[in-house]
Amino acid sequence: MPTPNTASPQAKGFRRAVSELDAKQAEAIMSPRFIGRRQSLIEDARKEREKAEAASAASSEPGDLLEAAVSKEKDGKAMLNLLFTLRGAKTSSLSRAVKAFETFEAQIHHLETRPAQRPRAGGPHLEYFVRCEVPSADLPALLSSVRRVAEDVRGAGENKGEWAGRGRQARRGCQEASPARPLCRQGFSDQVYRQRRKLIAEIAFQYKHGDPIPRVEYTAEEIATWKEVYTTLKSLYVTHACREHLEAFQLLERFSGYREDSIPQLEDVSRFLKERTGFQLRPVAGLLSARDFLASLAFRVFQLCTCSPRDCCHELLGHVPMLADRTFAQFSQDIGLASLGASDEEIEKLSTLYWFTVEFGLCKQNGEVKAYGAGLLSSYGELLHSLSEEPEIRAFDPDAAAVQPYQDQTYQSVYFVSESFSDAKDKLRNYASRIQRPFSVKFDPYTLAIDVLDSPHAIRRSLEGVQDELHTLAHALSAIG
Repeated sequence: MPTPNTASPQAKGFRRAVSELDAKQAEAIMSPRFIGRRQSLIEDARKEREKAEAASAASSEPGDLLEAAVSKEKDGKAMLNLLFTLRGAKTSSLSRAVKAFETFEAQIHHLETRPAQRPRAGGPHLEYFVRCEVPSADLPALLSSVRRVAEDVRGAGENKGEWAGRGRQARRGCQEASPARPLCRQGFSDQVYRQRRKLIAEIAFQYKHGDPIPRVEYTAEEIATWKEVYTTLKSLYVTHACREHLEAFQLLERFSGYREDSIPQLEDVSRFLKERTGFQLRPVAGLLSARDFLASLAFRVFQLCTCSPRDCCHELLGHVPMLADRTFAQFSQDIGLASLGASDEEIEKLSTLYWFTVEFGLCKQNGEVKAYGAGLLSSYGELLHSLSEEPEIRAFDPDAAAVQPYQDQTYQSVYFVSESFSDAKDKLRNYASRIQRPFSVKFDPYTLAIDVLDSPHAIRRSLEGVQDELHTLAHALSAIG
C-alpha cells in the first residue's frame, strides 16, 4: 500500500523548486545529461535470462544438446555435464537413469541432487547433475537413452554458469568488462574526448586485483566539471541526504582528498573504505554482466567505472560514502551473497532490488524521509524530485520491489522507503532465504573467500567460528559487569 510522502518540511514540489533556480541550473536539471548514471543491471540481467532460456529451448534438439553438454573431448573420450529431472520420485527411476550410463560404460566423476531451478506444478522438485566421461562415439545413443527415462535433459556446461566462484581467483575472473560493450556513449563523436576515455579505460583493463590502483592526472576541464557537480550536490545533502551519507562525506573530506578543486584518487578512497567496512574498490573499463557485478559484492569488492565525468561523480559522490557505513555495507554484501548460485530469473529480480535500494532507495530518519540511493545522491535533479510531492512513495517490500517496473530514461515515478537500514537488511535476508539454490554460502572475513555450506561438516566448521566469537563477547561482557 502506498505511503504518504513524509519528506522534510523544507522539501518543496519539484517544479516549484526548479522554478526558483536560474535558467542555466534549471536546464541542467531537466536535461537527461544531468540525471545520474543510468547503467542499469536490470536490462542486462533480463537479456542474460532470455539468452539462457533460448539456449535451453535450443538444446532440446539432439545436436544442440550435444554441443551444450560436452565440455571437452580427447583421445576418443568426451566429458559430459548433464542436468535432468526424473518422472517419478521412486528409487527405481534413479536406478534406470544410472543404468543408462552404465550401459555405455560411462565413468561417472560426480553425481548429486539439488532443488530444481525450474520446478513444475505437481512435478519433481529435485534435479540431478551428472559429470561423466564417455566414449565420444556413444554420445548420441547415451543421450537418447537418458531422455527416455528423464525429463528436462539439458547440458550444464563445465561450470553450469550459476556459480561465481569462492576465492581470489573468482574475484579476478569476474572483473573483466566485456570489450564488446560500449565504454561510454557520451561525447562519442568527440575524438579528443574518446581518446581521453580510452586512456582511463586502459588503466582499468591493465589493473590486477590486489595491486595499488594507479593514480590519474585529471585535466582542468574534468576538475571544473567535478567542482560544479560537487558544490551543487553538497548544498543539497544537508536537507536531503541520510545521516550515514553526511557522516561519511565529512570523513572523506578529512581523510581521502574529497574537495571541490580535486578529484579523489581511487587508491586513497579504497584504503579508506577497507579500514571502515572491509570493502575495496576495483576499477573496470565498462559494463559487467549483472551476475558478475553482484558476485563481486559478495566478496566486499565494489567494481566501479570512472571512464566519464558523470560516472566518476556517480561512483564517488553516490556509492562510496554509503559503502563506508557498516550496516549499509552488509546490506550490499547480502545482495551479492544471495546472487551466488541463483537462477537467471532470480538474478534479474536481485538486480531490480539493487536498483530500488542501493541506487534509488529512501529511508526514514527522525520522522523525515531521506535519500540513500547512489542514483539520487549523484543527481541534483532526481534528488529534488524524489523528495518532492510528485513521485509515489511505497514502504520497502523486497517481493514487490523485485518485480517493480523501473525507469532508466527519466526520473523514477515510484520509490521505496525503508524504516531503517537494519530493517531493510532483515527483510532482504528473509527474501534471500526463499531463493531456491543448491547450497548456502557464508563469507569468511579471514580468507576473503566464500564458504559453501553444503554438508554437515561445513556447517559444523562454521559454527565453531561463531562459538569462538560468542565466547569472546561473553568474556568481554563479564569483564564489564
